[in-house]
Amino acid sequence: MKETKKLLEVDLYKPIQTFFSREGYEVYGEVKDCDLVAVKDEELVVVELKLTLSVDLLIQAAKRQRITDQVYIAIPKPKQRLRSKAWTDKCHLVRRLELGLIIVSFSGGRAKSEVVFHPTPFNRKKNCGQSKLKRKAIMNEITGRSADFNVGNCIQIACFLEREGPLSPKLLKNMGTGDKTSSILTKNYYGWFERIKRGTYALTEKGRHEINDSPELVKYYQEKQTDR
Repeated sequence: MKETKKLLEVDLYKPIQTFFSREGYEVYGEVKDCDLVAVKDEELVVVELKLTLSVDLLIQAAKRQRITDQVYIAIPKPKQRLRSKAWTDKCHLVRRLELGLIIVSFSGGRAKSEVVFHPTPFNRKKNCGQSKLKRKAIMNEITGRSADFNVGNCIQIACFLEREGPLSPKLLKNMGTGDKTSSILTKNYYGWFERIKRGTYALTEKGRHEINDSPELVKYYQEKQTDR
């Protein structure tokens, strides 16, 4: 059985050297702690080689940006699909750091390097613009949580408990506090409620005091109680 040769960082050097040489660069290895340096006229390129895309590699490459803005990281072609979410997320991080990415593939005893993308300034404004729908979804969810947990339903439940005394989630729901009543009482985000026995909750002194910070909502729910 043929033994598979273990891949080493040095195996990445030759195909990348070949690539930059064909582009008209003079290529040097191990210059001032840089794995590979390519020079053409006044342009300086630094490439850091690693077998995996790790935090240490990103830190190392970011330090090289003190020398030049043309910094690449180079790794073997990953086994995961290049269209997978995990790979796309990693590429986003590398782009965000304004680094370039090179992958090296090995097949049939031959090695080939491919530039996935070059170092370019990260356009944060454009990136945010492309994520408007995600931003809107997050804001909508936060707004929904505010209504359910933070103010609206919490105060409504507190008003009922203050007027009626201890009640069960079922009775509160029958009074109109909504389907998330049990969750609100259990999670008790503000410490307004306490379970005095199984299936029965009461309003705490903290809740009795703090609901007065929202007088308009308290008035609204008290009026709703009066209308019942």
